[in-house]
Amino acid sequence: MARDGCSVTADPQVALNKKTAVSRSWILLDCTGDGTILDVDKYAIMQRVQIHARDLRILDPLLSYPSTILGREKAIVLNLEHIKAIITADEVLLRDPLDDNIIPIVEELRRRLLPSNLVHQDEDGKEHLSGQNDEAGEEDESPFEFRALEVALEAICSFLGARTTELETAAYPALDELTSKISSRNLDRVRKLKGAMTRLTARVQKVRDELEQLLDDDDDMADLYLSRKLGGPSSPVSASGAPNWFTASPTIGSKISRASRASAATFRGDENDVEELEMLLEAYFMQIDGTLNKLTTLREYIDDTEDYINIQLDNHRNQLIQLELFLSAGTVCLSIYSLVAGIFGMNIPYTWNDNHDYLFKWVVIVSGIACISIFVLIISYAHHKGLIGS
Repeated sequence: MARDGCSVTADPQVALNKKTAVSRSWILLDCTGDGTILDVDKYAIMQRVQIHARDLRILDPLLSYPSTILGREKAIVLNLEHIKAIITADEVLLRDPLDDNIIPIVEELRRRLLPSNLVHQDEDGKEHLSGQNDEAGEEDESPFEFRALEVALEAICSFLGARTTELETAAYPALDELTSKISSRNLDRVRKLKGAMTRLTARVQKVRDELEQLLDDDDDMADLYLSRKLGGPSSPVSASGAPNWFTASPTIGSKISRASRASAATFRGDENDVEELEMLLEAYFMQIDGTLNKLTTLREYIDDTEDYINIQLDNHRNQLIQLELFLSAGTVCLSIYSLVAGIFGMNIPYTWNDNHDYLFKWVVIVSGIACISIFVLIISYAHHKGLIGS
């Protein structure tokens, strides 16, 4: 175990064996923003945060579990794509801290989890934040677990939103190119993009469904109030002079007055009051729902393009059928003409053989006129029945 201060550092051997140690590597962030790299087994984690093995199994990167936010007695189990964390009332355990997608989340947690007592006043009475900017000082009103949860939700929504934007940037030009020119290369390109869109839609849908499920159940949201459960009725949280933890969500500044009313109810010990958390989850639910709407619009555009391509292919198929009909009619007429020539080419004695030159001329003329007439009749009949266009 190694303390790493204000930046993410690790033993070189741990960094070298990053892939093999992923199942045991954690970073512990406490309420002061300090981080500690842990290389412990699952039993040590279970004893530290007091969760069951089935909850820890959800965070196993070798197993495939859908996006999940679970509230337990003393912890929040969080599994959102690559973000696998355990949040308690005063610390955060984040899995695989050496991953490129996790490092920015660790840095954001350091900034957001800074306690309010680092804010001091100068001689003019103005507040300043020691070692951090003023923005971080404005984000320490909510409970510790809410600030950590918000960082995770913001990170996963931004991550999925960025993947959606990348997919849109690649998909729309490819679809337009396929519309203008149907080729095997363009079809294969769109097929791959459609597969990527389907997989990304499923990932976004899982996160959205989990947030929606939480919003629909007040009891599940109440389980996420770890500070309230830890403090109990006689704790400073419920006292009249308690810190202003439940005043407002930093994400939804326009609803401060509404959150203040929820805060008063919380201080009175109303265990069913989940208004602040509900506003927090609603903000990110709307964000992830907007991402899903973008993917839905892209899917509709792909479906419209496929319909257009199918119409074009049907039109080409109809043109080929018409060409085949013309060729078949011509073949029949030429077969009749060849039959006449074959009959007259046989060595059969006949009485009018003396004037064969005159007879050959009329046979050729009459046979040609008859074949052309048959061809015109076939085409006219097909046009009358609507088998060919005008």
